[in-house]
Amino acid sequence: MFQHRSDQTPFSRALTLSEVVYHAVVRSVRSKHNNAVLALVINIFQSAMFVLAFYFLMSIIPGGRGNAVRGDFLLFMMSGVFLFMSHTKTMGAVVGADGPSSPMMQHAPMNTSIAILSAAIGALYVQTLSMLVILFIYHAAFQPITIEEPIAAFGMMLLAWISGAAIGLVLYVIKPWMPGIVGIITMIYQRSNMFFSGKMMLAGTLPGYMLPLFMWNPLFHTIDQARGHVFINYTATVTDWHYTAWITLIFGVIGMMGEFYTRRMASASWNARR
Repeated sequence: MFQHRSDQTPFSRALTLSEVVYHAVVRSVRSKHNNAVLALVINIFQSAMFVLAFYFLMSIIPGGRGNAVRGDFLLFMMSGVFLFMSHTKTMGAVVGADGPSSPMMQHAPMNTSIAILSAAIGALYVQTLSMLVILFIYHAAFQPITIEEPIAAFGMMLLAWISGAAIGLVLYVIKPWMPGIVGIITMIYQRSNMFFSGKMMLAGTLPGYMLPLFMWNPLFHTIDQARGHVFINYTATVTDWHYTAWITLIFGVIGMMGEFYTRRMASASWNARR
């Protein structure tokens, strides 16, 4: 896995990098549990519990179902929960990736870029598999579902994933300098997304005075746009996926610049005074 030769051709270096990323992704997926299959089952169970919890919550709240789009109410909830899980789980995985002073960085050609990439890909793999399994079980065992534009809807999930990775990258860069503050910011952002992501409500039905509370959140835009592609009778006119794309680009560039600087400045002795 960690063999390194200086006389490799560009093609062989690309193969070596792919191999290292693959093993790092496997390590990232298995970090939650020693058994990889059980780790996936646990994540599927968490996603299913999220969906059911919000389903029952919206069912008992007076007028809760009235905020949903006309169609399958459980699919409406899943369209928000899946993107929420993909965004927040990816951000947490990137923030928690191995840092520049980690012992893993002593094994060439392992570096922080591979650690970040593998954490993001591992989170995407787990969340995508969880989504497909839950949708298949619901479709086969309970009620057939119809997704109007599945490719575009999955594209919004990818946008939620990569935006979470970009935000997590910025926090990852700040973490060696201010670990305590980054932990607080991460917790606040993840908790605020429980409400401000809009996964329990429809953007088109929100009154005008409430929209500014949600419009700052890139996840709010991707969830609403995804629902516009999932349901035939809903068009997402309030939100714009370009906003999330620009936020992702800005945070990604800042994060890559900061990662390059932090990687050169980081030292294993930083934590000695903490």
